[in-house]
Amino acid sequence: MNGATTGSGAADVGAHAPQRTPLPVPPSPSSVEAAPAPASSKPPTPAPGPAGLTPVFERGPRTADKVVALTFDADMTADEGPRAEAGERFDNPGLIALLRGLKVPSTVFMTGRWAEQYPEQARSIGTDPLFEVANHSYSHYAFASPCYGLPTVAEDDMRADVERAFAAFRRVGVRNTVPYFRFPGGCHDDASRRALAPAKVTAVQWDVVSGDAFATDADAVAEQVLAGVEPGSLVVMHCTRSAAPVTDEAVRRVVPELRERGYRFVKVSDLMRTRSS
Repeated sequence: MNGATTGSGAADVGAHAPQRTPLPVPPSPSSVEAAPAPASSKPPTPAPGPAGLTPVFERGPRTADKVVALTFDADMTADEGPRAEAGERFDNPGLIALLRGLKVPSTVFMTGRWAEQYPEQARSIGTDPLFEVANHSYSHYAFASPCYGLPTVAEDDMRADVERAFAAFRRVGVRNTVPYFRFPGGCHDDASRRALAPAKVTAVQWDVVSGDAFATDADAVAEQVLAGVEPGSLVVMHCTRSAAPVTDEAVRRVVPELRERGYRFVKVSDLMRTRSS
């Protein structure tokens, strides 16, 4: 799970949320988003930050058209395999089906461990042009401390952890990858940005925290998103039934309401293009 570096997000670890039956997919809406960029087009990346630090992207320009990027973190830490084998679900296929039914282009920030646990789902997401897959580390351990109780990756191992995740994506057949990285918990500092500079990734944060982590009230999550979205916003949500059990219900409300307001949904790469255009 992710929280902002200022502590505005929910904790990453903690109680197990109850499983929920995925909701049925609604009919496709009449309003359809713009076609995804061709697979051959190169994803945009900002220039490196000062002193060559990994650049950080938080949102598109407020002067842009009414566009918003919904992002979904597929979290799973390196040591949660036994919990998954015991029946805990770190995936949310109902949410992915809902996004497809609503025709919402989205960016999924996936951990390498999640891709290994759910290879068929990872491949399905990563070969669907509606989605792009970004890196959320292999281990989902923190890259700066303290970070919501997460174990911490040693600085010398940070680049290898990110590259291990990309390797896991390739191994299971994920194709629609982009050179973007989301720090677990959103926690980072200059040392971690310096360590990742050779990996040539762009760190992607957010300006709207959905509050879906461990939430049980879908309406409260939806209200928080709807209250925070502005033109160019980047929303952080989760694709993990175990720890974000009401995300699909919240999305079911958020998408039509934002469309009613005139918003169009885009991937992070498209939102990044609005910054450079």
